[in-house]
Amino acid sequence: MKGEKQVTMKNGRSALSGTCSVCGTKMFKIGGGSGGSKAKPAAKKAVAKSKGKSKSKSRR
Repeated sequence: MKGEKQVTMKNGRSALSGTCSVCGTKMFKIGGGSGGSKAKPAAKKAVAKSKGKSKSKSRR
C-alpha cells in the first residue's frame, strides 16, 4: 500500500487508508496500524470433531 494514512473510524477503531502499489485501487484496512485499538482479539473457537456417521440424513 502506498500513500497510506492512518484514520480513526466513527466507532473509535483505527484503520489504514491508501492505494494499492500494484494496480492503484483504493484500499481500506480496518485495524491497520498501531492505533491502540481497545477491541479484544477474536477468541479461537474449538472445533468439535464428531465420531461416527451423521444421523441427520433422512431416508425416503
